[in-house]
Amino acid sequence: MTTLLAVEALTKRFGGLVAVNKVDFEISSGSITAIIGPNGAGKTTLFNLIGGSIRPDEGKVTLEGRDITGWKPFSVARGGITRTFQTTALFEELPVWVNLVIGHRMRTRSGLFDALLYTPRARREKKETTREVMEVLGFTGLAEYADMPAGTLPQEAQKRLAIAVALIGKPKLVLLDEPTGGVGLEETDGIITLIDKIRASGVTVCVIEHKMRMIMNLADYIIALNFGIKIADGDPQSVCQDPSVIEAYLGECIA
Repeated sequence: MTTLLAVEALTKRFGGLVAVNKVDFEISSGSITAIIGPNGAGKTTLFNLIGGSIRPDEGKVTLEGRDITGWKPFSVARGGITRTFQTTALFEELPVWVNLVIGHRMRTRSGLFDALLYTPRARREKKETTREVMEVLGFTGLAEYADMPAGTLPQEAQKRLAIAVALIGKPKLVLLDEPTGGVGLEETDGIITLIDKIRASGVTVCVIEHKMRMIMNLADYIIALNFGIKIADGDPQSVCQDPSVIEAYLGECIA
């Protein structure tokens, strides 16, 4: 596999707290990589650094060999990395399909002039947006909810909508921050199936998740953090059996 994303000595300090401390890892194209660790380990901060929400104090992030360190979130998304958040970030009063149209906006070029005069570009992009919204609704199993306000959806469907908004940006890499948080066991299986489907479609996945049994069956590669430091990485079985991971997070190995 070729390297899609490389993180080198990434470091972020908040006052005297080192939230991410010289973290190195690579994500291979076509893989599912999981980032694990206890609360406060620096997992979401790491996503924020990769996605451009915050700037690192040290280190570098490269996407397909291109340095994207410190890029704004909009530029990172256009470059090929999109994400979800722990707390589902949706326009709750707007219909599902409108949330997707807004998510697709970063891929369009039409401006006010195009909208006012309904130029050929505006007409073309409207048609493309409609097609892609319908495609993503079908892919994520949300077609039945298309006209419903996002805030009225069941929690699991809201999680899928957040993933759908990330996918409509046509990413090379999607970062999923606790995609099964707050959903039950049966609903978790549906999210796992969707993540597998995303990888099968050609999109690389990096996921933060606390449900270790899920990660053991899903991830190709695991990175374990504790107090902002990478304490282990490798295939799921070897990371699960690493004494430092067991002490910091698991308590016991999950076979």
